[in-house]
Amino acid sequence: MTPLAEKWLAKVRKCALALPDTSERPSHGAPSFFVKKTKNFLNFTENHHGDGRLAIWAAATLDAQQLLVNAEPDHFFVPAYVGHLGWVGVRLDRGLAWTKVKAIIEQAWRVRMSPSP
Repeated sequence: MTPLAEKWLAKVRKCALALPDTSERPSHGAPSFFVKKTKNFLNFTENHHGDGRLAIWAAATLDAQQLLVNAEPDHFFVPAYVGHLGWVGVRLDRGLAWTKVKAIIEQAWRVRMSPSP
């Protein structure tokens, strides 16, 4: 892991694990964060399958995903595998303010804490 990735992972980890009833464990080779040990709400990725991105994949609604990706495509993207579920990819290597990243992490936790319809 690059020094930049290690720095970002430490910040992401601190934020995610500060939320109630969360835990961390590897999933598909990446640091991943869970609510109540079973509901994945956040993944940390570095160059996932050679995509060149340092990013998080965060649980979101399809509406929120579309809004973010359309408004700021340099910072947000639709991630592989979970994008069709509304998850949003957040570039950590493009200067996005930590306050925005933190808000997205917290919202991802809230999305997964909500009861499924």
